[in-house]
Amino acid sequence: MEAVLWQVLAGTRGGPNRARILRALDDRPRNANQLAEDLDLAYKTVRHHLDVLEENDVIESTDREYGAIYLPTDRTLNHWETIEDIIEQVD
Repeated sequence: MEAVLWQVLAGTRGGPNRARILRALDDRPRNANQLAEDLDLAYKTVRHHLDVLEENDVIESTDREYGAIYLPTDRTLNHWETIEDIIEQVD
């Protein structure tokens, strides 16, 4: 899991935005539209990053497609210290 976190949060240009999204979701679960508004990002950008995070089992969503709520997976929460280290280096 640590390698995956390093890749998605620090290994690509989109890492800083994914880190912001992950922090926001740790604060409270939200849908893509709420994240776009709260983080001042384009909706399509947020959707792309949510897809990357979900494909890598960093976040999970509710069953509903439209308005799905996203939150960190248990696996991600178990590695939160690593995430904080990565975010610190990305900032």
